[in-house]
Amino acid sequence: EAELSFIGATYQLNQIGAPYLVVDIGGGSTEFVYGINTVEAAVSENIGCVRMSERHLNSSPPSKAQIDLAITDIDNAIKDAASRVPISNAQTFIAVAGTATTVAAAALGLDRYDRDLIHLARISAEKTHQVCQNFLGFERSEIASLGYMHPGRVDVIAAGSLVLSRIMALSGASEFVASESDILDGMALLLAK
Repeated sequence: EAELSFIGATYQLNQIGAPYLVVDIGGGSTEFVYGINTVEAAVSENIGCVRMSERHLNSSPPSKAQIDLAITDIDNAIKDAASRVPISNAQTFIAVAGTATTVAAAALGLDRYDRDLIHLARISAEKTHQVCQNFLGFERSEIASLGYMHPGRVDVIAAGSLVLSRIMALSGASEFVASESDILDGMALLLAK
């Protein structure tokens, strides 16, 4: 699974900017995958957007105490991941899946979701942190009213964006590349060879 996600996320970059860190913030867990041509190290941590929402950020908007507990939990998991995957050695940080593409849509100021503008967009750490703070401060209704927001992401985007923001802070990444490509693209590329 890590290999397929890695292939799907990196193939369009043609090894420019390697080594890569590919991060997939899922519902239950977050995958950290590192490599140049192929996966050299991979780990899964239990800091997915649904899990963090249920565990810590379960009010709208969450309190400072809830956010602080979530940050502690997330940071501990990132430090554990960093002990097995050299996340700070990556030249290019690629984030795949709905959290990353939604943060990119917000950072780009889009009125509606536009795959063509989001895919391979480079989003600065500063902008990512700002978007995260906005999501953490919004009421549920404010998040739901955003034109680019998928209805299934409304309750989990604050947690997901916090995970992404903390990964960037702890890894030292100055930006992330948003990718619409994922495990399915990796499977297709592998089968096409």
